[in-house]
Amino acid sequence: MGKKLFQPLYITTTFLIFLSLILVFPVLAVDPFTQGLLSLKTEILDNSNSLKDWILPSGSTDKIHACSWSGVKCNENSSLIIGLDLSVKNLGGVLSENQFSVFSDLVELNLSHNSFSEKLPVGIFKLRNLRSLDISRNNFSGHFPSGISNLDSLVILDAFSNSFSGPLPKDASEIESLKVLNFAGSYFSGPIPSEYGSFKNLDFIHLAGNSLSGKIPPELGMLKTVIHMEIGYNFYEGTIPWELGNMSKLQYLDIASANLSGSIPKELTNLTNLESLFLFRNQLSGKIPWEFGKIISLSSLDLSDNYLSGPIPESFSELKNLNLLSVMYNDLSGTVPEGIAKLPQLDTLLLWDNWFKGSLPKDLGKYSKLKYVDVSTNYLVGSIPPSICSGGMLQRLILFSNNFTGGLSPSLSNCSSLVRIRIEDNLFSGDISLNFGKFPDLSYVDMSRNRFTGGIPTDIALASNLEYFNVSNNPNLGGVISEKTLSLYALQNFSATNCSISGDFPPFGPCKSLLVLELSTNNVSGILPQSISNCQNLVSLDLANNNLSGQIPVGLASLPDISVVDLSHNSFSGSIPAKFGSSSSLQLLNVSFNDLSGLIPFDKSFKVMDSSAFWGNPKLCGTQLRPCRGPNGLELGSRKTQKLAWVLITCGIIVLAITAAFFGVFYFRRRGQGQWKMVSFSGFPRFTANDVLRSFNSIEEATDMVPPLAGSDCKAVLPTGITVLVKKIEWRPERMNAMMDLISRMGNARHKNMTRLLGFCYNKCMAYLLCDYLPNGNLAERIRTKRDWATKHKIIVAVAKGLCYLHHDCYPAIPHGDLKTNNIVFDENMEPHLTEFGVKFLIQLNNGPSVARVGNEAGEIERAIQEELYRDIYNFGELILEILTNGKLSNAATSIQNTSKEVLLREVLDENDVAPSSSVQEEIKLVLEVASLCTRVRPSDRPSMEDALKLVTGLKKQS
Repeated sequence: MGKKLFQPLYITTTFLIFLSLILVFPVLAVDPFTQGLLSLKTEILDNSNSLKDWILPSGSTDKIHACSWSGVKCNENSSLIIGLDLSVKNLGGVLSENQFSVFSDLVELNLSHNSFSEKLPVGIFKLRNLRSLDISRNNFSGHFPSGISNLDSLVILDAFSNSFSGPLPKDASEIESLKVLNFAGSYFSGPIPSEYGSFKNLDFIHLAGNSLSGKIPPELGMLKTVIHMEIGYNFYEGTIPWELGNMSKLQYLDIASANLSGSIPKELTNLTNLESLFLFRNQLSGKIPWEFGKIISLSSLDLSDNYLSGPIPESFSELKNLNLLSVMYNDLSGTVPEGIAKLPQLDTLLLWDNWFKGSLPKDLGKYSKLKYVDVSTNYLVGSIPPSICSGGMLQRLILFSNNFTGGLSPSLSNCSSLVRIRIEDNLFSGDISLNFGKFPDLSYVDMSRNRFTGGIPTDIALASNLEYFNVSNNPNLGGVISEKTLSLYALQNFSATNCSISGDFPPFGPCKSLLVLELSTNNVSGILPQSISNCQNLVSLDLANNNLSGQIPVGLASLPDISVVDLSHNSFSGSIPAKFGSSSSLQLLNVSFNDLSGLIPFDKSFKVMDSSAFWGNPKLCGTQLRPCRGPNGLELGSRKTQKLAWVLITCGIIVLAITAAFFGVFYFRRRGQGQWKMVSFSGFPRFTANDVLRSFNSIEEATDMVPPLAGSDCKAVLPTGITVLVKKIEWRPERMNAMMDLISRMGNARHKNMTRLLGFCYNKCMAYLLCDYLPNGNLAERIRTKRDWATKHKIIVAVAKGLCYLHHDCYPAIPHGDLKTNNIVFDENMEPHLTEFGVKFLIQLNNGPSVARVGNEAGEIERAIQEELYRDIYNFGELILEILTNGKLSNAATSIQNTSKEVLLREVLDENDVAPSSSVQEEIKLVLEVASLCTRVRPSDRPSMEDALKLVTGLKKQS
């Protein structure tokens, strides 16, 4: 009986063992390379299933299984793995030390564009045959491990954009075969090792965008083979080593934004192969070396944003290959050399914000194909060079804030390539004769604050893509407004205030894009036509100080986005349209000094308006002026009536809110967040959305995924090593266009005392604003630091200059909105910069009431714009007192109103250790008076920022 039971058990066991051997055999037969990759796969986080083909095939083979897998490269007979490319696969995880030991024959290892984190595994340094190691755009952190010198065959080492910290690895300099070294865009600190001057075969070195400090080692001048060197965007000490002039093969040198001081060593002119030199955003001083004219190969020269003085060397006329010359934001003076005009390759000339005088070279543009010319904010005179557009490629002509005279150059009439013309704040005269029909791409024209005559040309209607047109403050311009002018398809902003324009107001055509219309202080007569209702996107209308009559059109009150309406000082009659009361966007309605009658609507939006908006209308009544009484003597608009109206309005708002919420949820569920897109502003590299998102989250593609940035602000390192501050802004889809347009206006604002908005990455739900990252904190952190008077005055003037630019040089004006010590930051040179300007409006736009259509940039900025400008001026006054008292007095208005001027002055002098007899006393007294003027109770009594700037800079010449 026992034998019979044993036999089936034996047979069953034997069968199971045989089956196990069949199943296990392929695994036992796996080659060590395939087994090593399978082991590596267990450590990798593969959220996108990019390694789905890393599985064992059925059957056996004498070749390496993994040779058919994605990213794996084998030799010709598939007996060795010689390359492993795991780049751009959305991989993550922490790699252990010994996962790579089996791949001793590996020649290429590429882990770039992923999210690998923590320490770089030192096992990689045992792969002695490696010729290329690319670990760029990951999150490897900690100190870079020692042992890289073991890779004595390495040719390419790319560790760009990680989170490494600590010193740069010195032993990398021991790799004699190395040709490419990229340690940019991390958090390496300390000095550049002097050993880095000992590379024997290096072609490319990139160390930009770290936190490197100390002096640039002169030993780098021994790199005789280097062609490309980028070491900027760090925080060095001292000067540019003259020894860099010994790098005889150098073609590209970038030491921008690096805190360098001193003069530019003339030895750099020994770099006879140099094609690109970028030294912008330092504190270099002295003159531009005359010897630069010897570098015949030079094509791009950017010395902007420094303290360079003296003239542009005449020797620059020898730079026959130069296509970019940028010396903006310096203290350069003298005249622009005539030889500049003879450079055959020149296409970009940026000279703005210096002290240049005299006229532009008369042949400028005659011998080259100019594209961008910006010489604004200088002291230039004379006329526009007649040949400036001879090359037929001029796109931007920026001449504002000079003393140019004469008429518009005839050559501009045939310059069909023009996109942007800014010649405001000059002394131009004569007719505006530009032949607008020949400008198919012209979008922006500002000719304000000149002396033009002859009226607005009728052919302006032929500029089909014109969006912005401003001829304000040409007092003798004259002429009339034609119907076609206001019917331009793309026209968004039309401004012609104080131009002596007459005639009847024309009817409106389609005007679908019109956002801002300003015709105040003219002699326009007739009625405001009902066809204004065609302008469905209109946000701001200013017709004050004209001779208009008739009734206010109901169609104007019905516009969905109307925010600011100024009809004051006219002869309008009849009642205020009740429709204004139901407008969800209306912020200001000024109808003062007309002949209006009847009841002022008692809706909520009217209650917050100042009574001065209704003065000068004897027949008008309401809560803002005087009670209105009916035939029976009872007061109209009683509390019971108002309560009933408010109940009905409230119910309506609740219904609308519920409906909007329902459709909002439905919309987002249907549409999702949308694809990411990227917008770069002037001077910022043209990154893709993928480039930017990977820089702070390593996302593989610009999809619906949202980078989980911690908090609203964070620091990020972009491709090329640029460190930026990332600000997260959320928006509702229906607000997206409005907010994008405001962001674009902020991005185009450029001033040396403002941080730059470099670009933004966005989808349907949010945007990431990329701003200048300034390393030295804000004024709030340093307000209690004792400073001498000169330093304090420098900060006050810098803030005033930045605000003045926002208020008077941006059109429409951009109020800062949140001026305080936290929003004044310092760059590496301790220069103060305004930050956060316009951000308050972005938040208001998103949180404001939802309407069917929302106006774009100018419209949203115009919302309560005048009140915010006044508020900026008030805050500036508060800021002055806070700076003067080292933060002890932060409420200027209370301090000034409740303290005598003598007592307050004495307190400020004591706080600054200034004796009453000191010559500085009068200067402090004047600045204190500016604070008093800026904090007056009535906003209209406060000076403009332009006047405030003149007062605080009147003490001495400001650079």
